[in-house]
Amino acid sequence: MHIYATIDTNVLVSALYKADSNPARILLLIQEKKITPLLHPKIISEYIEVLSRKKFNFNAHIVAEVIKIIIESGEMIDSLSSDIRDIVSDPDDAIFYNITMTAKQTVSEDTFLVTGNIKHFPIKPFVVTPARLLEILNTPAERL
Repeated sequence: MHIYATIDTNVLVSALYKADSNPARILLLIQEKKITPLLHPKIISEYIEVLSRKKFNFNAHIVAEVIKIIIESGEMIDSLSSDIRDIVSDPDDAIFYNITMTAKQTVSEDTFLVTGNIKHFPIKPFVVTPARLLEILNTPAERL
């Protein structure tokens, strides 16, 4: 099963904090081309800005490598869905939800929004934690 996913920035932060974590496994699956990250210029800008914050103290070379992997593995979504009816509590999170909704209509129904902050998004079966996405990837297609 191939998955398309909009990866919330908090997943990348968690992946960089702990190499043996579900978010880190998501990053590895992106690198292995089992998950295609869905991108937009605003998302890439947020990744760079957040991962470069001094408070995280991430190695700049590692951040650059993570961004490179995501961009090289990803699919750019330039046009946004104008039919977003659900409300996202944090305006900064709207782009992640919008890209996911657009991709579900134009790229693949097997599109997910992966976040560590489920409460920031509408309750939908495609809004999942890293742990849940890993479960989905390990579930035989006939059981989905």
